[in-house]
Amino acid sequence: MSDLSRPQGPKIVAVANQKGGVGKTTTTVNLGAALAEQGLSVLVVDLDPQGNASTGLGIDPERRDYTTYDFLLDDAPLADIILDTGIENLSIIPATVDLSSADMELMSSEKRSFLLHDALRQHGMDTYTFDFVLIDCPPSLNLLTVNAMVAAHSVLIPLQSEFFALEGLSQLMLTIREVRQTANNDLRIEGVVLTMYDARNNLSQQVEADARANLGELVFQTVIPRNVRVSEAPSFAMPVLNYDTASKGARAYRDLAVEVLRKNAKLAA
Repeated sequence: MSDLSRPQGPKIVAVANQKGGVGKTTTTVNLGAALAEQGLSVLVVDLDPQGNASTGLGIDPERRDYTTYDFLLDDAPLADIILDTGIENLSIIPATVDLSSADMELMSSEKRSFLLHDALRQHGMDTYTFDFVLIDCPPSLNLLTVNAMVAAHSVLIPLQSEFFALEGLSQLMLTIREVRQTANNDLRIEGVVLTMYDARNNLSQQVEADARANLGELVFQTVIPRNVRVSEAPSFAMPVLNYDTASKGARAYRDLAVEVLRKNAKLAA
């Protein structure tokens, strides 16, 4: 159970967009790696039953004896649930397809929207002294995503640089507003990051112009380019920062991490 008397914990950020294929997991994994590279202690919570963040951080399925499912619904030891990724300062709570049944089981719980909130604030978490927790949400606005928003301090929204991108944000913004009004008054939008951006493409430039015109300072200055190294890295089970540290994609995620740190007034070690 959570305890209001415990010391202030990490900054918790839900990475969310109900549309699939927008770079949500890629952003979670690589932002986490970039923050860790800056000397901050980072936990990735894989809340997507597809488990792509777990795979992308090198956690083989046979290592996933305990997962986010156990973190939410069972009283398993944290030492069994929180795994080392092999990347300095970066840990993960992995996911498997078992999480897909959690939605139904959550419905029967009286505190169904607060399970992740309470799990992340249990006393045992204090021993890990994480600076950031990044939650990789599923590509839908289901109860798992609501749990992430109730648990989080803010929501980071990856926005693919494609036609109709902004129209897809309306339902997500409504959900954020509803969670803010009913369960988490302090929930804020961390920012919107443009992903899969091609500077040579007029459409990418138009999406960026529209996003900045409509959302203003909510849009990060950093844009994540469409980059083959970013696409290749997950198949090698590592962030692009480790796969090709000098690539445009790696540099972009480092820049994004610096922006996030500035927003949160956290200085890199």
